[in-house]
Amino acid sequence: MRRMLRALAAAVLLLPLIVGTALVTAGPASAATLTRVTNFGANPTNLNMYAYVPDNVAAQPALLVLVHYCGGSAGAIFNGNGRDFATAADRYGYVVVVPEATREGHCFDVSTQAALTRGGGSDSTGIMSMVSWARQRYNVDPARIVVSGFSSGAMMVNVLAAQYPDVFSAGSAFSGVPAGCFATGNGSLWNSQCAGGNVVKSAAEWGAQARSMYPGYTGRYPRMQLWHGTTDTTLAYPNFGEEIKQWTNLNGLSQTPSFTDHPQSSWTRTRYGDTSTRATVEGISISGTGHTLPQAGMLAYAISFLGLDAGGGGGAKTGVLRAVAAGKCLDVPGQTTTLGTRLQIWDCWGGPNQQWTSTAAGELTVYSGSTARCLDAEGAGSTAGTAVIIWSCHGGANQKWRLNTDGTVTSAQSGLCLEVANSATANGSPARLWTCNGQGNQRWTLG
Repeated sequence: MRRMLRALAAAVLLLPLIVGTALVTAGPASAATLTRVTNFGANPTNLNMYAYVPDNVAAQPALLVLVHYCGGSAGAIFNGNGRDFATAADRYGYVVVVPEATREGHCFDVSTQAALTRGGGSDSTGIMSMVSWARQRYNVDPARIVVSGFSSGAMMVNVLAAQYPDVFSAGSAFSGVPAGCFATGNGSLWNSQCAGGNVVKSAAEWGAQARSMYPGYTGRYPRMQLWHGTTDTTLAYPNFGEEIKQWTNLNGLSQTPSFTDHPQSSWTRTRYGDTSTRATVEGISISGTGHTLPQAGMLAYAISFLGLDAGGGGGAKTGVLRAVAAGKCLDVPGQTTTLGTRLQIWDCWGGPNQQWTSTAAGELTVYSGSTARCLDAEGAGSTAGTAVIIWSCHGGANQKWRLNTDGTVTSAQSGLCLEVANSATANGSPARLWTCNGQGNQRWTLG
């Protein structure tokens, strides 16, 4: 047992340990700090609890449970390769709870019968005590309690979401395995068959295994985002497909993707059910990458998927996008959600078709849930005169925007500025992309 845990601590998630070490002394740019919490409730496996409450905590904040990798710690993940979650907490006002395993090897138990039973008396029981503690103290939005983790932490994401589907609304797992895959019968925390990608089941079988962790539950299951490197040899890549089987089954979905794209050249992203930024199930495989996730830029996608960048107040940039010269707002005509609808300016009235959110992924979104739409350069155009439209959010470069300190909104793809065509001021005047020239029709305020 000890030899296996030592080997796991050395092998599992080597890169995050390196990255975490490089950044462990850094912290978010805030007076708030990651703080140890004691006496938080039932804690049968002696976990440590840490919490981060930003200075600008929202009136009803979201709650993120962030779970570290084997050999890790709360400080290493929070200030290391999970740092983007900390930075976003300062911006959007959500609370972060970071459990810390204290057993030899610092791995989480996702293997024993106690661990795989709701309220069974292992790590998940202690983590849920942490969630309850935070909910009682910070008026947490019950609809926005989410969980993310890496490697051992990703395995715990799957377990927590299966055991407590009535608590968690979404999860994001980097390099994990399906809930229950790591089960053992001898008290060991390591399952070499599962780690090697040799546990293969049908979607129905995986769904049944997850449901057995909370017998009798008939409600909805959390949305799930799954990440995996194709050359992972620590928790082998076939586990990615098995996770997708499990979560599509739990959500009553076909295993055939509703949407496929490539946000980056080495990424293949598939969405199941809802195809928006907050899809029901989303899988991202990274070609040629091993057990080294997350990498730069990935957490921004997780933050948007988890819904941490919208709602609840805090420092989120949400509101009307007002054209300074015209004194009118960027508007979706007729409050339609039809893909391809060209945008205009109209008298500001604060309706849902004028409410824009600048997300951590660099998108400008309107509406929410299954009808969420992104500001999009039509046809992925990158020339002056390209129309701006609404489209399903897919993470493409033509849906990335920069809100600059001079009031301009520029396309990350082309560098062109969002403007009111021909400096018009009348209701119904079209918006478009144009060469940046410093004129008033290219100045905007969001809020």
